[in-house]
Amino acid sequence: MGETAKNKKLHLGAFMRPIGIHTAWWRYPGGYPDANFNLDHLVRFIRTLEAAKFDAFFMADHLAVMKMPMEALKRSATVTSFDPLTLLPALAMVTERIGLIATASTTYNEPYHVARKFASLDHISKGRAAWNLVTSGNPDEALNFGRDAHLDHPVRYARAREFFEVVTGLWDSWADDAFVRDVEAGLYFDPKKLHTLDHKGEFLKVKGPLNVARPVQGWPVIVQAGASDAGRQIAAETAEMVFGSSSTLEAGQKFYADVKGRMRAAGRAPDKLKILPGAFVVVGGTEGEAREKKARLDALVPVESGLANLSVRLGTDASGFDLDAPLPEIPETNASKSGQAQIVDYARRTGATVRELARKVGGYGGLSFIGTPEQIADRMAEWLHTEACDGFNVMFPFVPEGLDDFCTGVVPELQRRGLFRTEYEGTTLRDHLGLKRPGNRFFEGREAVNAGS
Repeated sequence: MGETAKNKKLHLGAFMRPIGIHTAWWRYPGGYPDANFNLDHLVRFIRTLEAAKFDAFFMADHLAVMKMPMEALKRSATVTSFDPLTLLPALAMVTERIGLIATASTTYNEPYHVARKFASLDHISKGRAAWNLVTSGNPDEALNFGRDAHLDHPVRYARAREFFEVVTGLWDSWADDAFVRDVEAGLYFDPKKLHTLDHKGEFLKVKGPLNVARPVQGWPVIVQAGASDAGRQIAAETAEMVFGSSSTLEAGQKFYADVKGRMRAAGRAPDKLKILPGAFVVVGGTEGEAREKKARLDALVPVESGLANLSVRLGTDASGFDLDAPLPEIPETNASKSGQAQIVDYARRTGATVRELARKVGGYGGLSFIGTPEQIADRMAEWLHTEACDGFNVMFPFVPEGLDDFCTGVVPELQRRGLFRTEYEGTTLRDHLGLKRPGNRFFEGREAVNAGS
């Protein structure tokens, strides 16, 4: 599988939209409550992360204000955030090496838009762009794009698979050496180095070619975050990084083995994809101090927010549930399958009441590392060396303190152990992740990135 267990190094992404995944991050004493929508703060954060040699700065996205009761919504810091593909070019201008990952939905975008924007970002950043390919799971997004409801889950994923083929085909519109710019002959490009896609498929019809030169990286890195069966399959066939959601070591190992196994079946080498689960990290000088920080943060979560977030995750209204009873049977919905399954599985496994689930989800209910830099490094190493991950997408509890604590405490400890780079060894995000640049499917052979390639 490439690197041996002993010499593997961690890859680290910073999950930065929302700035804090915990509901109450913006209320923490000494924090920046406007960080989601303050460019100066975001510049400070990304420069700190680049100084710590992070692989990438990860901007998620959603295309609607989250549907929840106003009593909860008015307490949410996610109602205003920059559009990732407007923000990241600006951040590219104040950084040199750190990767720039943005989410763009295949459900409510057109392939030509996505191909053009990410190709532009890759050129502006000199090869640091990545596209997080998602199918929209928030039903309110449909209402902002002329629909009364989402496309069914299988249809969303089938469209996404075709969408991927079109976007990557558009990125291959031009050979790398197409633009000769021969001033004497008056020839700007070689017509033999231009390909018109002329795609006609089940869901999409796109002529092409793209009016942006081929990206610096060939293709921006392909990222995927789905954990459903369909999500795992599209990841195995197309992705080069997966944002995982496993909350236990055992679950992480199972997910890792499953996706890497699907890659083999699809004809892809498993080391062509890096799996980075999200990890909420609270750092303290002692374990007690770290847990005190977490308790202080959790105490700032109103019950209304907890129930609202639980409703979103379940895809059904939880406001009428008995707070002190176990979670009732949850009907299958058209919402995110992975988000719902994670909560239901936890509830069945632990017997947690609805109140306990609301408190857990209202703060943050996924994988958490809470302790000293040494303790956190121990756990990260365990996940890496037991094939549960290739690294982590780090989620900070509050800013700037939580982000600074990780960069000045945990990163040096990981570096001391030889688990993380001390310097960037290349200039592109593909360099950081150890991924080859794909050749052009129309003008030269290329690395297998999807099934059948």
